[in-house]
Amino acid sequence: MAKPNPTDAMSNRTASTEQTARKAAMSLSDIRHRVFDHLRRHHGELCRHWFDQIEVVGMDGANISLLVTEPVRLSYLQRCCVPQFTEAACVATGLLIGVQFVADRATQPSTTPSASNVSVAGASREALFDDQLVLSPDYVFETFVVGPNNRLAHAAAQAVAAKPGRAYNPFFVHGGVGMGKTHLLQAVCQEMLRRDPSARIVYISCSTFMDIFHEAVRAGRMMEFRHRFRNADMLVIDDIHFLSKHEQTQEEFFHTFNALYQGGRQIVLSSDAAPSEIPDLEERLVSRFNCGLVARIDRPAYETRIAILKTKAALHDLQMPDEVPAYIAARLDSNIRELEGALTRLRGLAMANGVPITLELAKQALADGRPAEAAGAAAQPTIQQIIDAVTKYYDIKLSDLMSKRRHKSVTLPRQVCMWLARKHTRFSLEEIGGYFGGRDHTTVMHAVRTVGSRAQTDAALSSDVTRIEQSLDRRETV
Repeated sequence: MAKPNPTDAMSNRTASTEQTARKAAMSLSDIRHRVFDHLRRHHGELCRHWFDQIEVVGMDGANISLLVTEPVRLSYLQRCCVPQFTEAACVATGLLIGVQFVADRATQPSTTPSASNVSVAGASREALFDDQLVLSPDYVFETFVVGPNNRLAHAAAQAVAAKPGRAYNPFFVHGGVGMGKTHLLQAVCQEMLRRDPSARIVYISCSTFMDIFHEAVRAGRMMEFRHRFRNADMLVIDDIHFLSKHEQTQEEFFHTFNALYQGGRQIVLSSDAAPSEIPDLEERLVSRFNCGLVARIDRPAYETRIAILKTKAALHDLQMPDEVPAYIAARLDSNIRELEGALTRLRGLAMANGVPITLELAKQALADGRPAEAAGAAAQPTIQQIIDAVTKYYDIKLSDLMSKRRHKSVTLPRQVCMWLARKHTRFSLEEIGGYFGGRDHTTVMHAVRTVGSRAQTDAALSSDVTRIEQSLDRRETV
């Protein structure tokens, strides 16, 4: 075997050193261009128009420093975007290098997240309070499209952010899935922080609140739990309807609510139903939720859907002719998430084929008649399929099912339809009621409760429901 040539080894090391030096000599502007070009090509869903304001301010042997001066954007990038930016930095420089987002031009990373005033419980170092929701820079008042369906909720949210604890307290917003409730809640948080950066805001989902409460009980740390939640300047809880049937958690939240309310601190809540329509919620909580302002968000109208699509497209720097959002808005009328899903699929098709977004491409993206977010996932039955299955099983006419008739032969199939629609689709109570002759959501809730309760004790009804569900499963696999 030939012995290694020391001269060759030294030559290789020299060449490697020179290559590293050349890469290090790249200007920061070149690095920035390459980083964001890679992100646009491989992580288009991540890119936002405000990425143009991010600067590359330094590079050493270990990290590239990216300047982000807006606190919520900085916190969002630090917590959600490091892997993608790191990948882009490695590709851009040809080096194994990391990324750090900084709040000033110093190359050292921030020791504390700039948006740390927003947390589950003050961002405590204890594991009990580590889980927290991240504010999205997308969800601000400037990007919230106002229409007839949400005008009151939007105006109230702005008033709450401007005068927390004084305008509307509590502020309770409710509506179906994907109607913009979370957007409003986060907009309130961000506007309040903009006005008062020192404000202590607790923003949390109801399910996480319950998990933390149960962990605090188990660990014997209720004093700490109560101190953190009851000393916030503003408590914001998403999906408060999950308190339903959790008596111990309701008891704790009742006292938390009272402590904040009596102290003049703001409470903001969201739910998929109005307070009085949340099943198994204690009357004293219903009363307190109703003592402030309760605002409902409905499905957006056609013109509002067009405006939403244009706003979402601008956020991602998507260029499209006006006929594209008009076409999508005409095809999808359920909720905002479906609109976002359609844009995601449309952008993906355009990038995959290297073509601009056109009306023909939009038709291709929506060709399967489903929102993009459901593409490739297991198909769910539509309400119309449920209605067809029920009318066939019970041998009744569609006109009778949609009528105002209250005969048992019609009422029970109608209630089964509503129960199945609630179980197998993502539609809200209000939306389901709309499919059945414009019935009120309370009628749908009564139907859901009735069928759910009876099916547990009535073997015949339980068998009927099972057979109808089996027919729906067979239809989906055809």
